[in-house]
Amino acid sequence: MTEEILRRWADLLVDYCVQIQPGEPLLITAETTAEPLVRLTAEAAILRGALPIIRLEIPGLADFLVGHGTDNQIRSVPESAYADARSADARIRILAESRPHSVVDPSKKALYDKAREPLRQLAAGRRWALTQYPTETYAQLAGMTTGDYEAFVASAMFLDRPDPVAAWQELGRRQAKVIDRIRPVSKIRLMAEGTDLSLDVSGRTWINSDGRRNMPSGEVFTGPHETSANGRLHCARPVLRDGVRLEGISLVFENGQVVEATATAGQEYLRAMIAMDRGASFVGELGLGLNDGIDRFSGSILFDEKIGGTAHVALGSSYPETGGTNSSALHWDFIIDLRQGGRILADGAVVCENGRWRID
Repeated sequence: MTEEILRRWADLLVDYCVQIQPGEPLLITAETTAEPLVRLTAEAAILRGALPIIRLEIPGLADFLVGHGTDNQIRSVPESAYADARSADARIRILAESRPHSVVDPSKKALYDKAREPLRQLAAGRRWALTQYPTETYAQLAGMTTGDYEAFVASAMFLDRPDPVAAWQELGRRQAKVIDRIRPVSKIRLMAEGTDLSLDVSGRTWINSDGRRNMPSGEVFTGPHETSANGRLHCARPVLRDGVRLEGISLVFENGQVVEATATAGQEYLRAMIAMDRGASFVGELGLGLNDGIDRFSGSILFDEKIGGTAHVALGSSYPETGGTNSSALHWDFIIDLRQGGRILADGAVVCENGRWRID
């Protein structure tokens, strides 16, 4: 990426996403691969009078710990990590994987995630943003050249436009119209090939995710009633998570809980994650993708769940601001492509068909 695009990205993160203020500590964490964006983000924070705290990680080391460490080592979280989370007013996490995940024992990965849940809860109470730096690994996963993938990332974040903030504000206004349409609704029904799933969202709050946290974003989401999910969900697209490729995922829900989980590839991993804790088998989020700047699947959930004309259902932890109460160390989004024959019904009325919202 050019330095001009990276500077525009850094400005977007500090000004629009976390809205950093003079004197505030800003924690920036990333793998060393993302050093160009880390440096420019720190510089942007300094120019605004903030106090950047930089934590760089060696690519692949966490995977090695999960694959070769003892249970005590895997569960151990340095006190310095808690100190950073407590001291920072805002946090920016930059994903930047430079090598494919090694395949690890699913039970070990579940142990690792569960041990770090208190740390995530501590950080969640502060302003935060999550973004993803383009690497060759991500480009290969998406089936693109590195140059094409960098252009894809820029488009997804509106960094290829003269005023990215104005573009995000415009998308936020469109998403507000979607929320106005579905806010009074009690029942949402998702219908697509292999999917027919109903959820109760009555009285729950819909959040307009317009890039303040995830970058890119472009979705509206809520926390359905915890025992309301009934029906079947099917993911037609392959999923790569923690180095495990999953295909043909199908989930069956009864009274909010997964009662059957199958996959044509990666089934052992799928079932291990869902068994991580009691909350992992319940729905924590219903999200609706509305970012037309993301027009294809790339294999990265951060991008794929925002594709305009998709929906996603997350197992595990809910967001308290939605009214959701489900608690878990897991949060895993399962994406449903509605762009070819899919529908969203709100209290029985079709509000989205073939990925196009009728508010348009």
